[in-house]
Amino acid sequence: MLPDLSRRATLSLGGAMLTGALGRPALAQDASKVLRFVPHANLTTLDPLWSSALVSYCAASMIWDRLYGLDDSLTPQPQMVQGHELSEDRLHWRFTMRDGLLWHDGSPVAARDCVASIARWAQKDGFGVRMASQMEEMRAVDDKRFEIRLKRPFPQMLFALGATACFMMPEQTAATPASASVTDYMGSGPFIFRKDEWVAGARALFERNPRYVSRQEAPQFWAGGRPVHFDRVEWHILPDPSTAASALQTGEVDWLERPLGDLLPVLRRRRDLKVEVLDPLGFWAEVRLNTAVPPFNSPKVAHAILPALQQSDFLQSLLGDQPEMMNGNCGIFLPGTPLANDAGMELLTKPRDLELARRMLKESGYAGEPVVMLEASDLATSAAFSPVARQLFEQVGLKVDYQTADWGTVISRSNLPGGQGQWNCYATAWAGLWITNPAMHAHLYGTATNPRMTALRDAWFDAPDLPAQRSIAEQMQRQALEEPPVLPCGQYFTPQAYNTRLSGFVKGPTATFWNVRKT
Repeated sequence: MLPDLSRRATLSLGGAMLTGALGRPALAQDASKVLRFVPHANLTTLDPLWSSALVSYCAASMIWDRLYGLDDSLTPQPQMVQGHELSEDRLHWRFTMRDGLLWHDGSPVAARDCVASIARWAQKDGFGVRMASQMEEMRAVDDKRFEIRLKRPFPQMLFALGATACFMMPEQTAATPASASVTDYMGSGPFIFRKDEWVAGARALFERNPRYVSRQEAPQFWAGGRPVHFDRVEWHILPDPSTAASALQTGEVDWLERPLGDLLPVLRRRRDLKVEVLDPLGFWAEVRLNTAVPPFNSPKVAHAILPALQQSDFLQSLLGDQPEMMNGNCGIFLPGTPLANDAGMELLTKPRDLELARRMLKESGYAGEPVVMLEASDLATSAAFSPVARQLFEQVGLKVDYQTADWGTVISRSNLPGGQGQWNCYATAWAGLWITNPAMHAHLYGTATNPRMTALRDAWFDAPDLPAQRSIAEQMQRQALEEPPVLPCGQYFTPQAYNTRLSGFVKGPTATFWNVRKT
């Protein structure tokens, strides 16, 4: 059940010359000080708390910073803070900011900015909402210290501050409700966003922050130092895969974040290019369902699809014949991480049975409502997965209303309350870090209230140790496969392609632009 790949298979890389097609800076610059990057999707906002798009998270990490950062073992390490103190009863946290932190305009980062930023984050993020429900008080002690007093212990505090979208913003920016996107992009991170040169759908520009004081530790994952070796990082939005690959070959761009799988053999043959996996956790593919409206407000409809779902169909549509890059035996939590388990997996691992799926759909009460399926044509994962999902749904017996848009539109429509007539599902993928625990697993709870899943998540927060957490994760997986808020479509690893003049890449779930240099 593979989609027609003839369009991709006939892409030609030989003759597409792009000289002059990409915008050039008005003034001549040292080429070694300019990095030209092609992200996997268009950048529509830099606020990752408002948008779930990974491209927004990547941009945000350039201009804002966190209090803590994860190292290669996913252990939080001090980033903006010098350190913290924790009372014996584990209810009183006091944080001290490190020296040298300045906003892009030169004003000092103050503890009150951190308090406001955490308060905004706590309105929406899964970890943040939980922390806020247990919080007695949060206040700035002075310009460099702030404290959080809790009603009961919150052992995930440091992981929450280092692994999520808890970016520190100026107090006035953090006053923006989490339901709205911030529009002031001043931060304290290693890059400054040139909003005046931003052309959505075409380019985004970042300049080195001359005031940034890096930590001295070696960089790894999101922790440690952030030395910057470029004066300017240019993002070029090139939705067409062949155009992007040609630009890399002709030297007009330096780094392509997600080259199309069909094009990798050609890129690998180039001596001046390197193809490498830079994300050690990989991605988790899914079809997200709108459980707030028919037909997926009936769990039986989504459950009926599972007997016919073949994860390898989705993965091959993106990566082609690269079995070493795929894992077609994937549950609700990312394989290879502590909470991954086999509970209920027989629904996905037993031989595919299309007739069973059709029979289950008839018994589900499905009334023939059209399923509005959104494809983001400018996002390679969505463009690859969506035709597979469409064919699967139609073979089972669902009536599909297939609509194509850009990724920004897909996200905007999916953020609308309810979504009746706006969307029923879309196919995408999430960076693996966000699929490792119940608090960050954004789509695990559906778009409608799911009391049983929410109760299990609350129990996971209170679990005293890893065995207890794993037991709850098994219950959550069984629940998610019986009443699916998403359809899990496998784990995969996507190589990135870059010019061999580049070195110093820091591996992690998002592209990082510190420590990279060009010779």
